[in-house]
Amino acid sequence: MGKTIRQLSEEFKLSKQAINQRINSINGFRGKHTYKVKNHLEIDDQGVKILADFDKQKRQERQPNRQAENDKGKNIDQILLKQLDVKDQQIANLHQALDQQQKLQIATVAENHRLKEHVQKLSGLLKPSSTTQQQQSNDKDDTLPNSDNTSHSKQKNDKQAKKEVVETHRMEKSMHKNKINKSWWRFW
Repeated sequence: MGKTIRQLSEEFKLSKQAINQRINSINGFRGKHTYKVKNHLEIDDQGVKILADFDKQKRQERQPNRQAENDKGKNIDQILLKQLDVKDQQIANLHQALDQQQKLQIATVAENHRLKEHVQKLSGLLKPSSTTQQQQSNDKDDTLPNSDNTSHSKQKNDKQAKKEVVETHRMEKSMHKNKINKSWWRFW
């Protein structure tokens, strides 16, 4: 006894339209292997076997295509994973560079703070010593006659001012040299 198209569709797990397409694609199949029973079409056992072989052949033909699609999908996945790895590495490098920059900035701020303290310390040393020197010169000037006293005091003040300018210039030069040597690009 044969099988109906509905039974074949359930057996092959295909739609009824797919079964009809397969029947129509085989030359002379309808005339040889189908017969009408009441309101439906039945296919004899030999026709069922032919359809089973035909379905098996179609599935095998599609299998390489599916394999190629799977391979293509795997290749795309591998490419995407490689790209993600590259991006992860770039992010890690950027984080490392940012950390280095922050550490360098902290070191620069600390160095600037240290230099300011040093300058303040030097300024504090200059003022008392110049005051002491002025006092000593004033004490010496008190022993000179008045006319000599004013010219001598003027000369002393000029010398003292020149000394302070020279000392200040020398300190600025030294600070500038230190600053150049401690610039961020010198750490690399």
